[in-house]
Amino acid sequence: MIRLLDDLTDIALSESKAGKRHMLGHASIAQLARDSRMMGIAGAVLGTAPVVFRATLFNKSSVANWLVTWHQDRVLPVRERRDMPGWGPWSMKSGVIHACAPTSALATVVALRVHLDDSTADTGPLLVLPETHAIGVLSENRIRELAAQVVPVDCLAAQGGVVVMRPLLVHASSKAQSSAPRRVLHLEYAPSAFVAEGVELAIV
Repeated sequence: MIRLLDDLTDIALSESKAGKRHMLGHASIAQLARDSRMMGIAGAVLGTAPVVFRATLFNKSSVANWLVTWHQDRVLPVRERRDMPGWGPWSMKSGVIHACAPTSALATVVALRVHLDDSTADTGPLLVLPETHAIGVLSENRIRELAAQVVPVDCLAAQGGVVVMRPLLVHASSKAQSSAPRRVLHLEYAPSAFVAEGVELAIV
């Protein structure tokens, strides 16, 4: 963890930025993502040997302080566009094709959130609505209904802690009330690079 934090200073992540996409190209992050302990956690959830396909670094600080409303993570990076039922709309982000994916694909993915700093109630932690990942892709109206009905849970963790979540879990994040940093490395895994027939994940 200490080595990774040292290496992050060389990645030139501005404190004014909320984070950086496509971080698997950095050796220290790729090494952590493929560490046997991380692969073991993801594999235990997925029930098979996992493939890491995306790493995103979130950097919430006093100068990059934001809130995220209740939502599901529905977009996956893919190698090429395939017009198939349930996929889309399509977009291009940092040179990589992305698409909103159907429940069948998203339900196979798991994310491991590695906390590079302490995540406390004051640093704008991840908030989740328990069990909502099992309902499938939801409309914005249904998400608002659930947010009014379900008691949210704060996902707090000490530095080095790992929080495991499914992308379809309804989640949000409030603004930090503290000046302490809250950096999180968000790593995503799937059982295979192919999440549907002919649809291959991009490794980013």
